[in-house]
Amino acid sequence: MSNPSALQDVLDHVIAPAGELARQEGKFPRAAVAALGRAGLLGLTCSTEPEGGGLARAAEVVARVLPVCPATAAVLQSHYAAATVVEAYGGRWLRGEVAAGRHLCTLALVEDGAGGAVSSTARRTGGVVALRAHKRDVVAAGEADSYVWSSPPVASDGGLTLWGVPAHAPGLFVPASANGVPFASATSTVVADPVRVPAEAMLG
Repeated sequence: MSNPSALQDVLDHVIAPAGELARQEGKFPRAAVAALGRAGLLGLTCSTEPEGGGLARAAEVVARVLPVCPATAAVLQSHYAAATVVEAYGGRWLRGEVAAGRHLCTLALVEDGAGGAVSSTARRTGGVVALRAHKRDVVAAGEADSYVWSSPPVASDGGLTLWGVPAHAPGLFVPASANGVPFASATSTVVADPVRVPAEAMLG
């Protein structure tokens, strides 16, 4: 990878202590995520190098972080996957924020419906789309800056549409844990009831 010493420094001085807090208290590893961003390691899938280079480095980072802090590794895995979508379809500002390590994104794809059935809706009124859904198993729920969110297509049947949904969007919330025990990776359900985004938030 491009800067292995930077990752080792973050592993030794930030991720290892954060991993201990994650194990003992279920505390989200915010310090680890911030340090990875400052080290230039959150933007690896926003690579301008030949195809596959950024993904290969990202996979190596996840593999090295996993034994030190599984919670941070889970957050990274979801972020890199979401960031790949953002890089391909997102706007210039968002791509730049992700590439600079200032923006944590995650995937919100799995429906909270019976048998995994798609129960979400997407309704467009003018230039605004209302998304309604319960997404489960969302990593970094309530901690990420944005979600790559799936819905049925607005204009036709079949397939899925992906949206970039800001975490601060009105109508978006993370319910309290039923058993009161937090996951260190902040894996939880995210509810849109509904959340309204501009039509330009469509990613693909």
